Amino acid sequence: CMNYMFPPSYAWGNFSVLAVGIWAIVQRDSLDAIMMFLTGLLLTVLTDIIHISVFYPPNNYLTDVKRFSIGMAIFSLLLKPVSCYLAYRMYRERGGE
Repeated sequence: CMNYMFPPSYAWGNFSVLAVGIWAIVQRDSLDAIMMFLTGLLLTVLTDIIHISVFYPPNNYLTDVKRFSIGMAIFSLLLKPVSCYLAYRMYRERGGE
């Protein structure tokens, strides 16, 4: 999100999932919150893959800031399966089936 390489939908999707994740942590007894967080994480994995593959700049237009932004987006994408696993464990601990 640093240099406006990705469209606003990338930032809105990830920040929305972050907000739902904070809500899921605050409400410890809510199954709906953790399920919405898990669904949002899975959805943003798909949309992140699409955003990175569609909006990746050509090599001759790749500046250091763009390279760093893409690296952080890929790093975030690689950490999302771990977050999904941890959210699923929280869902199971709260009584989900």
